[in-house]
Amino acid sequence: MAKKSWIAREAKRRALYEKYAAKRAELKEQGDWFGLARLPRNSSPSRLNNRCSLTGRSRGYYRRFGVSRIMMRELALLGQIPGMTKASW
Repeated sequence: MAKKSWIAREAKRRALYEKYAAKRAELKEQGDWFGLARLPRNSSPSRLNNRCSLTGRSRGYYRRFGVSRIMMRELALLGQIPGMTKASW
């Protein structure tokens, strides 16, 4: 489980990104690099980090499922991911 502060920080960044997305696109289209630099740093899309929706883990994240590799394995073993079964041969 990730620290609550990391999860909260990432949520704050995502909110800032969504708030300034339209303005950022408009400034890029105009070529106003000075205006773009004056936007908050955390509103930049490159500062976003994908996190597991269940545990907040940042590494081993599967975009398709929105969870980390560890949680994906647990959910698959419990049968909560449709069509996914444990391989055995």
